[in-house]
Amino acid sequence: MSLPRVGFIGLGIMGSRMAANLAAAGFPLTVWNRTTATAVRFAAEHTAEPADSPAAVAGASDIVVTMVVDGDQVDSVLLGPDGVASGGRPGLLCIDCSTIGPAATERIGGGLAAHGIHLIDAPVTGSAPRAADATLTIMAGGTADDFSLGRSVLDAMGRLVLHVGPLGHGQTIKLINNSVAAANALTVAEALLVGSDAGVDLDSLVAVMEAGSGGSTMLSMKAAPMRAHDFTPLFKLDHMLKDVRLCLDAAGIPFASAGEAGDALREARELGFGDADFAAIVAAVEARTGRTL
Repeated sequence: MSLPRVGFIGLGIMGSRMAANLAAAGFPLTVWNRTTATAVRFAAEHTAEPADSPAAVAGASDIVVTMVVDGDQVDSVLLGPDGVASGGRPGLLCIDCSTIGPAATERIGGGLAAHGIHLIDAPVTGSAPRAADATLTIMAGGTADDFSLGRSVLDAMGRLVLHVGPLGHGQTIKLINNSVAAANALTVAEALLVGSDAGVDLDSLVAVMEAGSGGSTMLSMKAAPMRAHDFTPLFKLDHMLKDVRLCLDAAGIPFASAGEAGDALREARELGFGDADFAAIVAAVEARTGRTL
């Protein structure tokens, strides 16, 4: 059976790597990016065709994947002038891998449905390295039939691919996950500063925590960049702050640790680290304490 024609919209840090995996898997691929030169360069480096609009992507595709920054951008490329809805045929499947929150997803899904176009919300977690080697975790919300239709595309980009419920549930799970990650990153930053202030050997502190009950993915991934003040972006602080805020907006009960992490991320952003990796949350802790790692 031939592979479906896939369109990919959004070739940033994550999207470019995800689209590259689709090209490598042999899917006929059409790409668009807000910066035209980025799409042209990507197409030249991979087996893909650049398009001049989201509508043109839709016209050339059976499935369209979007990976953009926020709900406004998803709305624009899917429902805006010259968007996917204006160029797609009834039955087209859209897979939105952006993180935009359940309310925006449900609203956009309704707008697409008016054109006979289907939507899965399929946000991802794993940052750039896992996007590059196709080992992302992908949580997909939508109907079982739509998930089945898009499964081959999702499998080409992720290792753990789950159908988590109806439309919007992928967003909810992603936001909770990222808020826990942000809270864990804040805890790691605070622990490192406490240890530094006490004069203990930080290599020993990290080794003990990694081997014991204090271990976490954030400790393994972010302790070294925090200590080195190497904030090369794998997942931008601005994006993490956006996700935490969306989670808090959607939450029906208090989520105190997420609120505390959101405050620290905001403070780090105000210090100029919005485009840096969210490991720069440590800068907020350093500013609060007057200590530096």
